[in-house]
Amino acid sequence: MPTSHRSVSFRGGLIQFPTTPSDTPRRNSARAMPSVMRQRVRLVGCCTAQLSVSRSTSVIPGWNTMGRARDAAGSTGWRAGRWTCPYCPQRGRAAGTGWSAMSMATEGGAAAASPTDPDFKRPAFLELFFDLVYVFALVTLATTLAENLTWTGAAETLVLLLAFTMIWALTVWGADSLDLERPSGQGQLIWVAAASLLLAAAAADAYGDHALLFAVTYVLIHASTSVYYSLVAPSRTLLPSVIRIQIWEGVAGVGWIGGALVGGSGQLPIWALAVVVEYSAAGFGWPVPGIGRSRARDWRLAGGRVAERYRQFVIVALGVSIFVTGTTFSMSEYTMERAWALAVVFGTVVLMWRIYIYRAGELLTEAIARSSNPGLLTQSAAVTHLIMVAGIVGAAVTSHLVVGRPWGETPPSWAAVILGGPALYLVGRGVLDFTVFGRISRSRSAGLVLLACVAPATPLLPPVLVALLAMTVLALIAAANLVSTRQHARTPAPPMLR
Repeated sequence: MPTSHRSVSFRGGLIQFPTTPSDTPRRNSARAMPSVMRQRVRLVGCCTAQLSVSRSTSVIPGWNTMGRARDAAGSTGWRAGRWTCPYCPQRGRAAGTGWSAMSMATEGGAAAASPTDPDFKRPAFLELFFDLVYVFALVTLATTLAENLTWTGAAETLVLLLAFTMIWALTVWGADSLDLERPSGQGQLIWVAAASLLLAAAAADAYGDHALLFAVTYVLIHASTSVYYSLVAPSRTLLPSVIRIQIWEGVAGVGWIGGALVGGSGQLPIWALAVVVEYSAAGFGWPVPGIGRSRARDWRLAGGRVAERYRQFVIVALGVSIFVTGTTFSMSEYTMERAWALAVVFGTVVLMWRIYIYRAGELLTEAIARSSNPGLLTQSAAVTHLIMVAGIVGAAVTSHLVVGRPWGETPPSWAAVILGGPALYLVGRGVLDFTVFGRISRSRSAGLVLLACVAPATPLLPPVLVALLAMTVLALIAAANLVSTRQHARTPAPPMLR
């Protein structure tokens, strides 16, 4: 009788386990493997899986054991220890016995599967609906900054942007534990979307009459989310993190509401301090005496899904730039100068998309899968995308200014945003390079130098020409990326994280 096999898919191929010890399992029907019975081994790295394997009667060919990963051939098989996978540069760790079901998992978070893998968890349609609210939020921030283009206005906009992105990031991370097919999960996400819509509506006058509305809504979003995860959908792994976050958000909430009540010139410093408290606490894992701090593995992030959500957020920001460009053009008198300005700012948006996706943005999922700590790398990638989104918002402000008045004098504040948006974007893109490839591309640094060289000439140039020079710098970087990748194919090599 033919022997039946049980199979587990890897990113690198397939391993088949026969039901009888006499048969030899195969990897991709080529590499010999030992006979196996019943003991669980957990692999951490790009070959992330939990396998129902057993005491092996021989050493697995190609696997270099380290420490006490196994007993002598023919004895008790694998024990807790470390080894190196021959099919990828990452290391795994034996993690005990007694597991049964075959499923994807890692210690630093869920494995980042390829979109073509059956285990890949795609963002739900409701999450894309949720992002529509943030289109409105970013449009509001961009147009508000364009109308108040001062250092104070920039600081006010940055504080609000950080507040919105904190809600977005925590919602994305927490959604991994939500069952968005159930009414309770859908209701939670819709509630956050509705409250965020109110928050975005109040943002235009957040430093005026709507300050208290903005602050109370912001604090309420965090508080209600904590209540939901604590009572309605409790998770043993997520609950401690929820408690820590709520404690710190409670501290920051005092600043948000206090700043709104103070108003005037004291509001911005107090709100800025509240944001610093939030992001500093997040950077250190929301440490709380007695219950410790959160670690990346506590979130059990599905790297492939979260990476796709990050990409979607970048697309949302780019869409905001296009929306502002088109709206400004349609509301202005049609002239050939404005048509040229429209082409320049649209070209800038296209180049930002190209530079992002080629190749680090495209390979982020694979980099997370190869990381020694996928969960931590997933969370770190959020910072890089925040920086890039801030740069894209700057590009949206540029669209509003340049399309509205392409010729004439370029004030210093205009030059700062026209050149500063692409510069900030390149900084974030450089950090993404390091996240995915473990190094920063020289073209990012060269682009920043070129933008700095353009700055002294801006008082002599009209806004549209300053924007054209910034676009030219981005075009050179995109071309350098294309040439470099064709000459030397790049594969993800994320930095070692603990």
